[in-house]
Amino acid sequence: MGATMKTASDLLGEEFGTISDLIRAHAAERSTAIALVNGHERLSYAQLDQLMDRVASALQNDGLGIGDIVAICARTSIEYCAVFFGALRAGIAVAPISPSATPKSILSMTQDCDAKVFFLDTVTADALERIGPPKTLKRVALDSSCSGQSLSHWLAPTGARPSQVVLDPNGIFNIIYSSGTTGEPKGIVHSHQMRWKQIAGIIARNGYSASSAAIVSTPLYSNTTLAGLLPTVVAGGKAVLMDKFDPTSFLQLAQEHRATNAMLVPVQYRRIMAVPDFDRYDLSSFVMKTSTSAPFEARLKAEVLKRWPGGLTEIYGLTEGGVTCFLAAHQHPDKLHTVGRPAPGHEIKVIDEAGNEVERGQVGEVVGHSPIVMSGYYRRSDKTEEAEWIDSTGKRFIRSGDYGRFDDDGFLVLIDRKKDMIISGGFNIYPSDLEAVLVRHDAVAEAAVVGVPSERWGETPVAFVVLKADTEQAADEIRDWLNDQVGKMQRVAAVVIVPALPRSSIGKVLKRELREQFTAA
Repeated sequence: MGATMKTASDLLGEEFGTISDLIRAHAAERSTAIALVNGHERLSYAQLDQLMDRVASALQNDGLGIGDIVAICARTSIEYCAVFFGALRAGIAVAPISPSATPKSILSMTQDCDAKVFFLDTVTADALERIGPPKTLKRVALDSSCSGQSLSHWLAPTGARPSQVVLDPNGIFNIIYSSGTTGEPKGIVHSHQMRWKQIAGIIARNGYSASSAAIVSTPLYSNTTLAGLLPTVVAGGKAVLMDKFDPTSFLQLAQEHRATNAMLVPVQYRRIMAVPDFDRYDLSSFVMKTSTSAPFEARLKAEVLKRWPGGLTEIYGLTEGGVTCFLAAHQHPDKLHTVGRPAPGHEIKVIDEAGNEVERGQVGEVVGHSPIVMSGYYRRSDKTEEAEWIDSTGKRFIRSGDYGRFDDDGFLVLIDRKKDMIISGGFNIYPSDLEAVLVRHDAVAEAAVVGVPSERWGETPVAFVVLKADTEQAADEIRDWLNDQVGKMQRVAAVVIVPALPRSSIGKVLKRELREQFTAA
């Protein structure tokens, strides 16, 4: 007789496990429980398990195995999730790529990660056709795209079972490409062990269980999304997918599915809280809401705490790992201006330009050490070394690129992105200081400040603002108001009123685009 299959509970308690085994266990124990929802589509754990087998078998039939990589560039769908999980079952790493990247960048990333198979949809296929890329890479279409073999024809037959694989905990789980908001995207390598430790911590901290229902509203290529999706399926809960975020639709889905969890970026919270009839939706089922990826304004946190049931946790961290802080906002309402304390097992320090640790209260670059950290940038040892800071004992820390300081209670206060800091006439200007003042103006909904070239000062700050609905205000009036509120060296040269701030698909303001927009004008 074969060995008795471990239960999901047993697997969750182990030092190392796999998503594949957990889904298999949930399928055996609760075959009809819903794993994934997308619109009217539903996929049970048994159906997901079978579909993963067909994906894994098809990849093995194509000659792929442990150590190989596939790329996915498509909108959110059940098929996307099944391919991602199915590849992992075959021991194959996944490189999810942003569909909003330029066609040239998409092609470059598939080549950079050595993808053996490329999964895409119509939107990506149409974009790539415009640059006429070589089609030597095998393509599989997740939808009706005419580019590549269709998923339904590529899949192994129903009932297929892949060859079993034994995963190296240090092997590649995924390659996440950096957003490219501050430069050339780099492939961030996460190991199976790193992901397992991260998932286990999120499950314990945010109360995920088999009865959880999580709304997944950010794109699947994002590390932010995986930090919400993976714990849901590992715990045996239901993941409700949104292929395009809309605040009213989010509230409707949350009410319909009795949502318990959601991982959102700050701009999504802002849009949700602005829904005119927000308070009529029943959100009492929420256990924990989480935010990450971008600065989360203290005033907005306070509004969420006041009007939206359940806990609220802000996560400050990097896709590269190493640096992670948690702010349980519902437990520390007096610390909403911070990003919380270092996560358990994380050692975070603040260093000066010379690489020396500074005293508590002083500003410097935030660096961190933890077991939840990237293996490195894929095939870029030079960039990996640049991202590291080694302390006097030889311990490896990851540089955040952020300026911050610790307060007297050990909570981290972020000041600004190191690369966003403006040096004007020899003085350091932090854009976040000016942005915090701007949003206090009665007419301003959002603001972003960037440094632009100045013949006199080297750099000078310029502000871009989005006005509140049904509000009119002259740009010069806002500029004069701001300059009256700040120090002489912080004064902005101009205020530009824009209909919206350019953002990445996970809500980060693309300040490089703002600089280019101003200098091109």
